[in-house]
Amino acid sequence: MKKVTLIAAATALVLGLCFTGASFANDAKGPADITLESTIDKAKKAKPAVFPHAKHQEKLACGDCHHSKDADGKQVAYVEGQKIEKCESCHNKAAGMSDKLTTFKDAAHANCKECHKKESKDLAKCTVCHPKK
Repeated sequence: MKKVTLIAAATALVLGLCFTGASFANDAKGPADITLESTIDKAKKAKPAVFPHAKHQEKLACGDCHHSKDADGKQVAYVEGQKIEKCESCHNKAAGMSDKLTTFKDAAHANCKECHKKESKDLAKCTVCHPKK
């Protein structure tokens, strides 16, 4: 009887860990679509960007877009599994970034537009990310 109970408990534990791990793996990928909009340095005329996250994940690795910073505020490359912070937590006027990366908008335009220009000039048009309503 003890063997059956022990085997059942071990099986339940293993299955529980498998389902939990699968759940975490799916969460690590993030949402399929994201609306990017500054909440710290709001624009007078806000132009949210529609970002198809899942579509970008098909072509890019997480570290192609995401990074972190060290204690001195210097950029540090993405490490698999790290917590992804909002871009504007560092890219805002109060953070003291360089002029080209001062705001979330500046950082996104520097990162996204440059990549889009390399892919296709049509992808670098404003309406690709900022569709008209």
